[in-house]
Amino acid sequence: MEKSHKIVLVSGAKKGLGFEISKQLARPGATVIMTDRDEPNSKKAVETLKNKGLDVVFFPMDITDLGSIRRAREFVEKEFGRLDVLINNAGIFIDDKISGLEVDAETVLKTFKTNTLGHLLVSQSFIPLMKKNRYGRIVNMSSGLGTLDEMGGGYPSYRISKTALNAVTRILAAETKGTGILINSMCPGWCRTDMGGLLADRSPEKGAETAVYLATLPDNGPTGSYFRDKKQIRW
Repeated sequence: MEKSHKIVLVSGAKKGLGFEISKQLARPGATVIMTDRDEPNSKKAVETLKNKGLDVVFFPMDITDLGSIRRAREFVEKEFGRLDVLINNAGIFIDDKISGLEVDAETVLKTFKTNTLGHLLVSQSFIPLMKKNRYGRIVNMSSGLGTLDEMGGGYPSYRISKTALNAVTRILAAETKGTGILINSMCPGWCRTDMGGLLADRSPEKGAETAVYLATLPDNGPTGSYFRDKKQIRW
């Protein structure tokens, strides 16, 4: 397989932004490994894109399970020998209408385990594979709700987890500088997905555009930065 043919892994890919990012990245001819912990519905999503002539495959991965992450990494290394692009998209939103004054520890920890720690563990697993080829693009799906410059009340667990994910981006970007790996965070905006709801002001197609932009950055592109609508924003 030619190196110009990119190997991409997307977490939380069965629907919403993950599905749309998978579709948009597969269109130029990349192989996209769509991962999710919901195997039955994920397989249906993969078949939908395969029927459109896109090169996608499914592999089950639960980002809160280190053993599951390791199995995914072993699959990618055995089948493809490398990973060029990692989209850390999987996430949960379970504290709608909960105050930071009242949120319980279990909700905070459960959200943090998925939205922050899971993406750190996935990145730790796949970065060595990227280093071997001195090439990699990692996109961390953050949110305006986690942006300190826009921080307000409500949604405490989700806000905390996304702010911490931005810290993960900065740390890993600094530690991989000069290796050919570019790591950035992004805010997709308020999108009409299961998480965003039907009243959201933008489509999943629009929300996915920045992920595709960051996944295809040139070698001299930015790293350790935060984007919305393909433009750098304040943390």
